[in-house]
Order: sequence, then structure tokens, then C-alpha cells
Amino acid sequence: MTATAPAPAPARQTAPIRNSLTAGKLPNGAPWIILGSTLALGAIVFGIVALADGSAFNWIGTLVVGAVLYVPVVWVFSLLVEGRRRALDRLVTALVTGAFLLAMIPLVSVTVTVVGLGAARFDADFFTMSMRNVTGEGGGALHAVMGTLLMTGAAAVISIPIGLLTSIYLVEYGRGRLARGITFLVDVMTGIPSIVAGLFAYSLFAIFLGPGTRTGIAGAVALAVLMIPVVVRSSEEMLRLVPNELREASYALGVPKWLTIMKVVLPTSIAGITTGIMLSISRVIGETAPLLIAAGFTASMNYNVFDGRMQSIPVFVYTQYANQGNPADAYLDRAWAAALTLILIVMLLNLVARLIARIFAPKLGR
Repeated sequence: MTATAPAPAPARQTAPIRNSLTAGKLPNGAPWIILGSTLALGAIVFGIVALADGSAFNWIGTLVVGAVLYVPVVWVFSLLVEGRRRALDRLVTALVTGAFLLAMIPLVSVTVTVVGLGAARFDADFFTMSMRNVTGEGGGALHAVMGTLLMTGAAAVISIPIGLLTSIYLVEYGRGRLARGITFLVDVMTGIPSIVAGLFAYSLFAIFLGPGTRTGIAGAVALAVLMIPVVVRSSEEMLRLVPNELREASYALGVPKWLTIMKVVLPTSIAGITTGIMLSISRVIGETAPLLIAAGFTASMNYNVFDGRMQSIPVFVYTQYANQGNPADAYLDRAWAAALTLILIVMLLNLVARLIARIFAPKLGR
């Protein structure tokens, strides 16, 4: 009897392995096509509404609706073609990009508005004249510009040494309850309203010089109270970024601790410290409430921060807008021109901070 060989087992059908990394991919221009389609859909909707109501076409609504529809639509198309992994990536990318554009809208709007309205009085007279004996057209903001520079400079002289030395103590020497208490107080000072700083400075000078005393140095003290916690926090973070190996190498050579801080720690972190100081100045240069209380306002020039009231650009903007005379357009033009001047000063300070950070940054190569 002949034995027969067993029939071969049928081949098993294995399910194809779907790899999200090798799945299909949308064309490079697909996101733009989807965005254009959603914008077109929004335009159709608002076009129908405009024809029905007889109103103007709503461009802002079209952009908002198109952007909102783009997020789920691009996610669905990517999910069907590319898989969950890339669909999630496109969803997050769309949300992050939308948040960035949403944040840029008020910034661009404010910049365009201030430049457009402030250019009317952005002339030589505006920077060479004060408001003394000016009740209508003409005049300028020279007294406000000088007051802002003097008070901000005095505040920097007061706050930078205090803030920098405090940060050095917290990083290099501070231990125990005292250091924790200082850190807690700095955190509290960071969140105090600016008007509280103005009330503090006014009360301080009223105790020694009498009620109603308003001087430029009082405004500088109010700004210094706001600057100190910012300087402390920014300088502390920069000092903590200095590697401990640099300190230990200096100690191994017999260099004392104070000299190590002066010659090793500070030069290594000077770029970041300078940037933080410039940002703290930019943060207080536009304060209005503390200067209105502590320094007051005046229409005349005052170069002495220790004697008499002193005008500042933010207070100048407020007084020109709040106390409009005849013609009102002249007051509004001066207010917008002063606002443009303040923006340019802050921009200049930020550019200087970036330049200093690049110059004093530690060189990593030979």
C-alpha cells in the first residue's frame, strides 16, 4: 500500500501592516488649496448675507470663518490620506499657526493705527517745543521726552545696583529662611499694581517734604519699585545658567569667591543680564498711573528731578487726550505723536539690548 504525501497547508493570508510613517502623503500644495477653499466658502456665506441685508461685505468675518473651518477640514483630509500620526501633526500645526496670527492681529493693528495717526505731528516743532503758553495748535513734547529720559535714567540708577546685588546674593550666597523670604517678596513685588508703587513714592516724599509734593525723583522711585523685581528675576536666571565648573575651576586656582563672581560669573552672564535690564526699562517707561501721582504734570521744561513737577510721555498722552481744547484735533494729534515717540523709544531700547547681548555674548570658538 503506497503512502500518499499530505496536501500542503493553504498559505495564511496575513493582514498588511499599516505603518503611519510610510502612509500616503498629501501634496505639498494641499494645505493652501484647503485654506483657499475654506476662505472661498466663507466669502460665499458672507456675500449672500451682504446681498440679503444690503450691507457691506464682511472681510474680517470671512477670514475668521475660513481659518476656523480650515482646522477640522485639513485634519479630516490628512486622517483619510496620511493616517492619525500626521493628521495630529497637521492639527497642532494649524492651531499653533492660528494662535500666532491671532496674537499678531492686535499688535499689527496698534502699530498701523499709531503710525498712521501719529505721523501728522511727527515734525521738528514737536521735538523742539514744550507746551508752555500753548492752548491750541502748535507746541510740542520736548518737556515730556526729557522728563521721561531723566526719570527713567534715575530709576535705572536706583534699581539696577539693588536688583543685581540681590540676584548675586540669592545665587551665590543665599541660603535658608532669609533667601526664601527675599524670593517671596520679589515674587510679591512682581505682581503689585503700578499705581501702588506711585502711592508708595508719593507717601514717602510726603512724609519728609510735606503733602502735595510731586517731583521727578518721586516718579523715579516709583519706577524703581517696579523695575527692581524684574531686574532681580532676570539677573538671577542668567546667573544660574553659568556652569558650576567655571566657578570650581576658579576656586581651584585659589581665586576668592568675590573675585570669581566679578571676573568669571558676571562676564559670562553679562549679555543676558543686560538684556533683562533693558527689558525692565522698556516695561516701566510707559507707566502712567505712578508718574501721574508721584511726579504730576507740567507744561514747562524741567531738567531738575529734585525740584518741581516733571512731565513724562505717558502722562502727556493722557493729559492731551483727557483735556482736549479748541481745536480738539490738535490735542489728539499731539497725543498720537507722543504715543508713536514712546513706541520708537521702546523699540530702540530693545534693539540696543539685542546689540549688547550679541557683542558681550561669550565666544564659544577659538
